[in-house]
Amino acid sequence: MPQASLTRRALYEDVAEHLRQQIFGRQLEPGAWIDELQLCAELGISRTPLREALKVLAAEGLVTMKVRRGAYVTEMSEQDVREAYELLSLLESDAAARVAAQAEPAALARLQALHQELEAQIDQHDAFFRANEDFHMALLALEGNRWRQQIVNDLRRVMKLNRHHSLFKRGRLEESLQEHRELMQALMAGEAERTRSLMARHFANGLAATRGAPAQLSGGAKSA
Repeated sequence: MPQASLTRRALYEDVAEHLRQQIFGRQLEPGAWIDELQLCAELGISRTPLREALKVLAAEGLVTMKVRRGAYVTEMSEQDVREAYELLSLLESDAAARVAAQAEPAALARLQALHQELEAQIDQHDAFFRANEDFHMALLALEGNRWRQQIVNDLRRVMKLNRHHSLFKRGRLEESLQEHRELMQALMAGEAERTRSLMARHFANGLAATRGAPAQLSGGAKSA
């Protein structure tokens, strides 16, 4: 990625996006040390834009800066994963309930189309993962709380660091798809509290799949 290939926006933003994609693509694994000199040579840049990029990624939670040791790709502990799931469950369950209570049938057409994409991608892991995230973010967009959307987007970005993502577990894609089917039924029927419960169960099952634990989240978000 020579310097000449970078776009006209601030150089550090291009460098941050380059590193972000390397992290998400597991070219830089969680816990890996980021070799600044090597990256500068590969990208044909000085250390100034690289360090600015690392500050951006540190603010996003993707990179951890260690005194006198440099930058490392953030590792998520079991507690980190649980806490992220708990917050996502609370935020998205409430949003889903609001959508079920307020959205007109025509407004749900986008969600239905994304659900059909999930159905079509059940045998394609990466495509299913993308469609799953698109569905969740579209539901939040339909609810319309931009602060909720921002928080969830940040949490979902960091969750990509989880080495044991729930959708990696054998059989979890099929389980997740069935949970989405039930969610869509409740949403289309306008059943707010049932939608809330189903979304909470969806996250509880996702957490359980990361470690084979019983499907339960604290704070009232438990499996049905």
